[in-house]
Amino acid sequence: MRSVLFLAVVLTAGCAGPLSTLDPAGPVAGQIAWLWWAMLAGAGVLTLLVLVLVAMGFGGLRPVAARVWTHRLGLWFSLGVLSVTLGAGLWVGERILPRGDAVEVTAHSFQWGWRFGHPDGMGGWIAAEGVLHIPAGEPVDVVVTSADVIHAFWVPRLAGKIDAIPGRENRLRLQADAPGIYAGRSAEFSGVGYAGMTFTVIAHAPDDWPAAIAALRDEAPDD
Repeated sequence: MRSVLFLAVVLTAGCAGPLSTLDPAGPVAGQIAWLWWAMLAGAGVLTLLVLVLVAMGFGGLRPVAARVWTHRLGLWFSLGVLSVTLGAGLWVGERILPRGDAVEVTAHSFQWGWRFGHPDGMGGWIAAEGVLHIPAGEPVDVVVTSADVIHAFWVPRLAGKIDAIPGRENRLRLQADAPGIYAGRSAEFSGVGYAGMTFTVIAHAPDDWPAAIAALRDEAPDD
């Protein structure tokens, strides 16, 4: 019993943390976490079937028709589980697509860092190195680009990842339920400086968002 409890503690300890996809802090990340658990359940059911078949192989002969295992369980049961899992993936994929109005920011990657652009409310952009500011409780579209090689924008607690590809703009929808600080990083190895290619997302309360943008404007160097 103690071994089971110890194993449960060890396994669940990995479900939290600044880079855990299983500790979502927004609706997009919540959908992804739900899909992860659904895929785990499907894999667990199929694994249980295989283990039962292995265990039965150690017993004596049983008067069971071969078609029961090859057709009903081996084929149709497995296809049913895989079909449900595929349907869940398609359903989640449609729900997390960037549709409708949202605050738009930019994320420009380079070896080995991130430069973020924030709307200044006057048709321009305010840049910040390594820190992305967003309003909490509102959808945000991140337009991701790259200056050199392929990188990947990833904030596990707020959204999935998307590649930053040279010469191309990719768009990712994310949202934070509450104000806070969220860890992000590149999820694509890009050379010797990759380990330090991290960034921070700061979600501000809606009433504090204009002040945060004004502070960025004041800190921006004069041209």
